[in-house]
Amino acid sequence: QVQFVESGGGLVQPGGSLRLSCVASGISVRYTTIGWYRQAPGKQREWVAQMPFGRVPNYIDSVKGRFTMSRDNAKNTVYLQLNSLEPDDTAAYYCNTTPQRDWGQGTQVTVSS
Repeated sequence: QVQFVESGGGLVQPGGSLRLSCVASGISVRYTTIGWYRQAPGKQREWVAQMPFGRVPNYIDSVKGRFTMSRDNAKNTVYLQLNSLEPDDTAAYYCNTTPQRDWGQGTQVTVSS
């Protein structure tokens, strides 16, 4: 059974940084296309960043230059470094593969002064 456990969220002021982690089990992140998604209150879940198998990550325009996705194959973990955070980044963040599996519990990021 494939599972994702996200962590690293929190409350941060505008301009701050966070590093999110997603530990996968039941699947190897090395050999799959995996991405980060977010869902703000009252909005649909949206794709934020994706690391296609064997390729460099790509990002939605609103986070380019601020967010960086990386992968540690030995730990079967993917990361999302969030810099220069803005209030519009407030959301629950999730990771998942393509095609999507069951969602984890996510990790909440709140950007507020």
